[in-house]
Amino acid sequence: MFTGIVTDIGVVLELEQRGDLRARIGTQYDVAGIEIGASIACDGCCLTVIATGSTPQNWFDVEISAESLAKTNIGGRGNDSSGGWQVGKQINLERALKVGDELGGHIVSGHVDGVAQIEAMVDEGDSTRFTFRVPEGLAKFIAPKGSVALNGTSLTVNEVDGDCFGVNIIPHTKQVTNWGQAKAGDRINLEIDTLARYVARLQEWQV
Repeated sequence: MFTGIVTDIGVVLELEQRGDLRARIGTQYDVAGIEIGASIACDGCCLTVIATGSTPQNWFDVEISAESLAKTNIGGRGNDSSGGWQVGKQINLERALKVGDELGGHIVSGHVDGVAQIEAMVDEGDSTRFTFRVPEGLAKFIAPKGSVALNGTSLTVNEVDGDCFGVNIIPHTKQVTNWGQAKAGDRINLEIDTLARYVARLQEWQV
């Protein structure tokens, strides 16, 4: 489990297709304290650490299955690799929640539900208002003042209009995550709020 509070900006150092895609991610984390098998949220995707090292910089390796590539922005759009992970890409990182840690965001599983797209970005004061378009099947789970995780970042929904919704991202968030590099058209990993998922399921069962 995670909180959606990003604690490091990693960088993709290597990508290698070995059946599954293997990625090496540079980090500021002390990798001596990362056990093999640990879970780290990488742009919102919960991935398992399979190796670590510190030469020439701290890094950890993860394997990414075909299912994860299909459900997230890691592999790009369909057969087009544009927009997917590439060497040099910066990604939001968060280590798994420990008992007793402060829950500063909301409960996030790291299981991406789908991919949203940035439709517009408008500066409002020092903050930026982002508008996202989501797959039709996920739009019903997003509500004003509810929570979403976007590229692993816990954010509050401002307004909803059909299959589009908006959030404000403050300067601090842009500085400590990769949101400072975002642009219109980017494809973003979306995880809906777990509570919204269960409420919807209960309503379906009652029908």
